[in-house]
Amino acid sequence: MYVDDIPAPKDCLYGAFMYSTHPHAHVKSVNFRSSLASEKVITVISAKDIPVGGKNVGSGFRMLGEEALFGDPVSEFAGQNIGIVIAETQKYAYMAAKQAVIDYSTENLEPPILTIEDAIQHNSYFQTPPFLAPRPVGDIDQGMSQADHKILSGEVKLESQYYFYMETQTALAIPDEDNCITVYSSTQLPEIIQNVVADCLGIPYHNVRVITRRVGGGFGGKGMKSTHIACACAVAAFKLRRPVRMYLDRKTDMIMAGGRHPMKAKYSVGFKSDGTLTALHVDLGINAGISPDLSPFIPAATIACLNKYNWGALAFDIKLCKTNVSSKSAVRAPGDVQGSFIAEAIIEHVASALGADTNAVRRKNLHSVESLTKFYGDAAGDAPTYSLIDIFDKLASSPEYRSRAEAVERFNGGSRWKKRGISCVPITYEVALRPTPGKVSILNDGSIAVEVGGVELGQGLYTKVKQMTAFGLRELCPDADGLLDKVRVIQADTLSLIQGSFTGGSTTSESSCEAVRQSCTVLFERLKPIKDSLEAKSGAAAPWSALIAQAKMASVNLSAHAYWKPDPAFVKYINYGAAVSEVEIDVLTGATTIMRSDLVYDCGQSLNPAVDLGQVSSPPTGTALLLLIVVI
Repeated sequence: MYVDDIPAPKDCLYGAFMYSTHPHAHVKSVNFRSSLASEKVITVISAKDIPVGGKNVGSGFRMLGEEALFGDPVSEFAGQNIGIVIAETQKYAYMAAKQAVIDYSTENLEPPILTIEDAIQHNSYFQTPPFLAPRPVGDIDQGMSQADHKILSGEVKLESQYYFYMETQTALAIPDEDNCITVYSSTQLPEIIQNVVADCLGIPYHNVRVITRRVGGGFGGKGMKSTHIACACAVAAFKLRRPVRMYLDRKTDMIMAGGRHPMKAKYSVGFKSDGTLTALHVDLGINAGISPDLSPFIPAATIACLNKYNWGALAFDIKLCKTNVSSKSAVRAPGDVQGSFIAEAIIEHVASALGADTNAVRRKNLHSVESLTKFYGDAAGDAPTYSLIDIFDKLASSPEYRSRAEAVERFNGGSRWKKRGISCVPITYEVALRPTPGKVSILNDGSIAVEVGGVELGQGLYTKVKQMTAFGLRELCPDADGLLDKVRVIQADTLSLIQGSFTGGSTTSESSCEAVRQSCTVLFERLKPIKDSLEAKSGAAAPWSALIAQAKMASVNLSAHAYWKPDPAFVKYINYGAAVSEVEIDVLTGATTIMRSDLVYDCGQSLNPAVDLGQVSSPPTGTALLLLIVVI
């Protein structure tokens, strides 16, 4: 069951966004072309329908800033929500929204700022809080002075990318008694939606209940972008006192989603004749769009992945640009993808300048344990955990790689219109742990209900949580194998389990499982004396059902809540991996086929190897052989 699968409540209405087609203009009026759909319009919800005491806010992250729900009275980017068409069916709402005629005026307004270059020219920036800012490494001038060669004018330009989750943005808001509202949302951020909806409506947070059972694909797009549609439904439902739901069509979703941050990097790099890097300076422009969203996190993530190589010394000037385009947000490995691409472009430029093998330059500049600590600080961890060199050598130095590279050369020599390439790329991925709640409750029949702060996005979170619950209580149950079937993971509910934080950053499963394990430890300590007493009397293992019945009789609290917080000395750590991909491109059409990808990834001790292997998916076209080597 996904949000749009929930049966429509009685008297449910449906909404569709009317969005601006102008990047910076006054919205003078909104009318509808005469049609059957326009006749079906019940009302249009706009900024004037926000309750007294509420505010025009569609998303916001603590300490970073907010984005308006409605472009009122000025549309600040093409794709901004102007109003919500409300109709009896989703089809009529869609049709009517597309037939809206919006009258604009640009009088007394500055021209829109659309690009990184425009933003730099107009000094239009967002500030990155000091605690989120990346730090330089070493003395850049000294590093440049040690170089035998220098490249002083390199440039890398990266455009945006859409999420392409299968389930587009969707929400259902149901008004409740006492000025309350329940919102079913496809979101990675239930707690933030609760806060933003309450701020928008001007009501206490406890009046807003957000429920998320599962999400049909997130990749970051069901983060800050999901709050807009939840707020839109909530404002309409609050105003009309009827349930309101929305499910964006794909075109509208793509226009409003924002996507990955475009970047422009200009670099100067110094290096020795043997390929050893001595210094790198990067001028990095990031197009953040109209609001901060999560953009202040992007500079540090970009530099963190750029740091996979030992540059000797590293300096940078990063500009987070405010522009009149949709707010860019977190997209799968936000910042890291761009940082890795920029790093590889620089390495290939250096190799080309030297006439050297690119993999030899990569290998020479992979970190030692000492330089890793220099660039990553405490996140570098202990020496035995640094596995990137071994991983890279498994792929790039293998006889098979050399034979495949030779085969690629032979193919290109005999093929005019199709060309192939092969590349080996190492990765360092720095992750941060965060506090996470968990709750385990044993019911009278011995069944177990579990709640966690994380949301199931298809990553197997609930499977791992169920297994951790059975693992944590196994010593209390003679039939430990049957314990798993007694566990049910409850959907995320912001009033049932608070401080749920967000799902993302590749650490939600492990932190949720640790919170559950701690909860199980509390239950174990409560139930162990009763188990020992029963077994002492009977001389046999106490059945699970008898143990729970006796605990109930003894008024033992059968529910335990934990709020796990990471050790301050181990908040961040680094994942290591590498991949070889062989790709074919049709030079006439641009059609690209991934022929094969080989992946090596050090994931530590997997919580569930079957689930983790299942996360490695094949490309959409072509034939791929995907290998996952788990290093314990």
